[in-house]
Amino acid sequence: MVTLLEARSVELVYGGELRALDDVSFRLAAGELVTLLGPNGSGKSSLLGVLAGNLRATRGEVRLGERNLAELPLRARAREIAWVPQALAGLPGARVRDFVSSGRYAHLGFWRRPCGADRAAVERAMEWTEVSDLAQRPWVELSGGQRQRVLIARALAQEAKVLLFDEPTASLDPQHQIQLFDLIRSLVDEGCGAVVVTHEFHLASRYGDRCVLLENGRQRGAGTPWEVLRQDVLEPVFGENLLYLSTGNPRGRPLVVPWPGRG
Repeated sequence: MVTLLEARSVELVYGGELRALDDVSFRLAAGELVTLLGPNGSGKSSLLGVLAGNLRATRGEVRLGERNLAELPLRARAREIAWVPQALAGLPGARVRDFVSSGRYAHLGFWRRPCGADRAAVERAMEWTEVSDLAQRPWVELSGGQRQRVLIARALAQEAKVLLFDEPTASLDPQHQIQLFDLIRSLVDEGCGAVVVTHEFHLASRYGDRCVLLENGRQRGAGTPWEVLRQDVLEPVFGENLLYLSTGNPRGRPLVVPWPGRG
């Protein structure tokens, strides 16, 4: 498989003291959906920020194909990497269509105005995320779930090959969680690569090709859902309050759910 993005022995230290990532290596291939798992504060968002180029690794490097990500201009990175943060604050005057359209900035030079292809990409992204009916709504009037879907639409409008999502389902109801992962899976099956930070083990199991488990900035497990979503791998990291089941489908994907008092 073609490698789209690779982190090599990445370390990230904040303020000279707080080690957010410690010798983490990571590879994303075309046609692959990887989920990042771990407790709060384990380094998932930090790793995603390094992969997006928003954070500069203290040590190690990130390669976008054959290129060093740190050496690429912002616009060049944005043509190939789309990043969806957990939240984005403070867009009081923006309407939904204008905000989603801003995802096309990487494809526009100083002199090129949006063309039919740009407008089509924006409309397609809004349709995929079911926010077309919100096109003229101001950002400040949106609910948390609606804002999350608009953030995702903006990223999809970039038409990038690498898609990075930081807890994209945190504000979504179950129906929209499934629809979002269906959409990500379809884009991956068409040749994109996606990394999704999530606490939803069942979604990681159902949709992911590989899982990467982090704890205290270090990698504690990596492999297929069958290899990572196991009691002997998860319990040392998350404790005993998880229940391990099989979904009973032909592929026997593991099902892990919170279950207080299991111990």
